[in-house]
This record gives sequence, C-alpha cells and structure tokens, in this order.
Amino acid sequence: MTSEPHTSHADGLTGLGVSPGRTAGPVYRMSPPPTLPADVPPVADPAGEVSAAAAALRFVADELTRLSRQVAGTASEVLDTEAMMAVDPTLADAVARRVDAGRPAAWAVTDAVAEQQEAFAAIGGYIAERAADLADVRDRAVARLLGLPMPGLPAPGEPYVLIAEDLSPADTALLGPRVLAIVTRRGGPTSHTAILAKARGLPAVVGCAGILDLPDATPVSVDGTTGVVSVVAAAAVPEVREAAARDRARLSSLTGPGRTADGRPVPLLLNVGGVADVVADAEGVGLFRTEFLFLDRTTAPTVDEQARAYAEVFAAVPGKIVLRTLDAGADKPLPFLGLATEDNPALGVRGLRVARDHPAVLADQLAAVARAAAETGADVQVMAPMVATAAEAAEFAAAVRSAGLPVAGVMIEVPGAALRARALLEAVDFVSIGTNDLSQYTMAADRTNGELAGLLDPWQPAVLELVARTARAGAAAGKPVGVCGESAGDPLLALVYTGLGVTSLSMSGSVLPAVRASLAARSFADCEYLARLALDAPDAATARRAVAGSVAGAAT
Repeated sequence: MTSEPHTSHADGLTGLGVSPGRTAGPVYRMSPPPTLPADVPPVADPAGEVSAAAAALRFVADELTRLSRQVAGTASEVLDTEAMMAVDPTLADAVARRVDAGRPAAWAVTDAVAEQQEAFAAIGGYIAERAADLADVRDRAVARLLGLPMPGLPAPGEPYVLIAEDLSPADTALLGPRVLAIVTRRGGPTSHTAILAKARGLPAVVGCAGILDLPDATPVSVDGTTGVVSVVAAAAVPEVREAAARDRARLSSLTGPGRTADGRPVPLLLNVGGVADVVADAEGVGLFRTEFLFLDRTTAPTVDEQARAYAEVFAAVPGKIVLRTLDAGADKPLPFLGLATEDNPALGVRGLRVARDHPAVLADQLAAVARAAAETGADVQVMAPMVATAAEAAEFAAAVRSAGLPVAGVMIEVPGAALRARALLEAVDFVSIGTNDLSQYTMAADRTNGELAGLLDPWQPAVLELVARTARAGAAAGKPVGVCGESAGDPLLALVYTGLGVTSLSMSGSVLPAVRASLAARSFADCEYLARLALDAPDAATARRAVAGSVAGAAT
C-alpha cells in the first residue's frame, strides 16, 4: 500500500475531515452526468457540429459567470476560472479536430476534454487540480448538446448530507441551505471541495471510501473534524443536530484574541483572496493571496492597478496583513509570463523562482504593496512562496526592504527550507509554514491525486516533525513562526501546532470560532502533550485518533 486507507473505523466509515463541525441527516447523491448514446451518429455537417459545440461551451461559460455573480470571495473566483476554461481557444481547437475526425459535437467535446485532462494530469500541481473543473464543463456542455437536464445537486425535499464521487467547483459554490454536510469518495485536503466547504462552514469529509455504497436516504452522522461518518438510527438524527446547534451557539459566543486556557497568545488570522473573505472576528490576515490580479492576463497588471487593489484589502483589515507575493509558475501558468513547459512543473520554476527571469514582476508588485501600505497606514508584512535556501531568503528580504517595506518573511513549503530554518531566519523577520505543499513534497505525493489522500494528510508525523523543527528555529531566533496552510483551521491540529511551538494560525474565517474554542479549552501544557502524542504516532490516522481520543476523554 502506498497510502494509509481511509475506509473503515470502529464507528463507521472514515476519510479526511477537511471542514470541522458535526451534523446528521439522510444521504443523497449527486445526479449522474449525462451519458452519450451507444450509437455514434454520422457527421453530415462538420461546420454545424463545430458551431453547435462552440455555442454549448459559450452557454456553459455564460451560465458559470452568471452563477459566480450570486456568490462572493473564493467561490466567485473559482466559478470565473471555470468559465474561462469553457471558452479556452485550446479546447475549441481540440473540439474542431475531433469533429474533423468524424465525431459529432457532444462526442467531440467529451474527447477534447479527456485530452486536456490528460495534459493537465501530466503537468501536475495546481493545474492537475483543475481536471475536475474540466469534467464539469464537459458534463454541462454535453447536457446542453443532447437536450438533457443539467447535472447538479439532488432535491430530496428535506435537509440532507450530500455524497458524491467528487464535486465540481460549481456544485460546491452553489450548495443550497438544505445541504448539511459533504462527503466525497475522492478528493484531498486541498481540493476545491475542502476549501469551499470550509469557506461555507459546512462539515466535510473527503477521501471516504465506501460512502457511495450507502443507499439514498440512509441516515448518517458526519464529523468534519475527525473524518468519521457513521450510519445511525433515524431517531438519533435530531439529537445529533441539536448537539451540533448547541456547539455552534457556544462557539459564536466566544470572542476575542486566540489564546490557550492559561493565557498563552496564539493569534488567529485569516487566509484571504480579496475583501469578500475578510471577517471582523479575526486578528489580522496571515495569508493574502495576490494571484487574483494576474489570472488570465496577457500583460502584467500595472503598479497603479495593483496598488488600488491592495489598498482596498488593506483598508478592510484591522491588524497586521501578511501578503504573499505572486505564487505562479509552470504549475500555475499565467499567460503574460510566457514560461516554458516543464516535465515536472511542481518541482520547477514557480513561486519566487519566477523572479529569476522576470525580476520586474516582483519589483512592480513590491512597489505597489509599498504604495498601498503608505496610503492606508496598514501594518503590511511581505513573504515569498517556494523558497528553498537561505540565499534566496536573503535576496528576497533585501528586495522587500529596498522597496520601503520593513518586514520580510518567507514560506516554508520545501523540506530543505524546514531543515535549514535556522539559517533562513537569520535573513528574514518571520516564516509561515504552508502545510499543503510541505505535505506534498515531504511525502512525495501529488496533492491532486485523491488516491494518495492518506499520504497528503497534514497529520503525517514526518510533516509534523518538520513543523516542530521550524518552530524550534523560530524560538531560538526569537522570531514568529506561523502556519497558513488549510490545516491551521483544524481545531485538533491547531492544538498540536501550538504545542509544537507555532506562534500564529491563519485559516478561513468560517472555522476561526472552532479553533478559538479549541485553544481556549486547553492549557499550553495540554497542547504540548497532544503534540507529543501526534509526533510519537506511527502514521497520520493513528496520530489523529490519539489526539481526538485524548481531547474527548478530557472533556468527559
């Protein structure tokens, strides 16, 4: 086995809990995608077929754009990106080639998307994660061409737990109020399902083998923290929901700075991509992703454009703002960069490495950040992604300070950087651990491969060892060490990180109350004990169970 199984547990099925919270309800699955007829009709009018396919793809793009206007923040950005995929000239050209080879429009779209999905998978990294987006584009276009109902969410007429093989961004972004929780057979901790479910505050479990074996209407309880999904008696459903409602009420009543029960401060910060992601009940921003300004552009945004966009976010945030410089590269290609195709882009030119051949992009971004910070008076700190060596850290810090920005940091995403954290911290003022990529690189497991979700689990003791090593280096240097990966929003893992010596946690706003409450209920000594439990475990699943069991035992 290459990955720890997430299949069964004494209490039921298990997967990766990726969005905390508890609930219960009957399961209902997504309606199946449209099926192509077995008999392929001949192509009598190739030009007409190409035109029909183009019209269907344009319809899909317009519909996704319309839907994106109904939501905000990350969900809107995700839908806009998928809409752009639907009208990508590369896809249109592939469809035309398939029609020329004798395939009708619906079949041509299906074949062309399969071709692009293979190409995306070969690229790996961020691009491979977009394969599910392409599948949604395909299903919507094929349904339009065949006159079939659009694939989408079930409508059972009662609140329910949505189960699926996987969810497209459109499905997840548009979940209605009757959806109580999400459980998918595929997916990993950084999938769109995980990120968007967390943003909406829905309990979610991914990588849950066996979930699709349950018949529709089977009542289950879902724990998005532990990843346990249990079949329950129908009479137990109201009890679970009432207990969950009491939990939510208790969490919402807790306010103020993050700290342990004995008063140790653990600032709770936000991961944001724009103003829509900012919530009032936070102590600042620990990760401001700036890629939204650069997507789908053939030329780089000007300093003025960037400064205006950054100032809008800076003005909305009370407290410090940690801005990540452009995290792009061959695994997140941006047209204006013109980067060469790479055999292994996840290990190639990405993050800070892009500045080697495009120094003006970084220089302009730093100039815009400095201008926006000066205009708003915001406390802005800047960090670079994908830093591997102390020399890179020092060069970046010099560029930040030359731009008039006083605080420079780097992300710890590469195992080599974690191992040499002491040296990096001599050059910068802070570090922030990106556990998504750190897990991928430490465990040699593609974060887009749902079959390897167990290896990508941030509870992996090897990953926790690197977090601990980095935290010790920060303590020795007297400098902050934060965590800004999705795992910081796990209420149990937040305790472990605190016990390892992490000094701040950055997460989606919807999970902040649960993390605050988790910290407030345990002393720092408790957190240190839980950290030792996790580090001493033989694998991720055992680490999670050990910590969850200890916390549950202490609460009874």
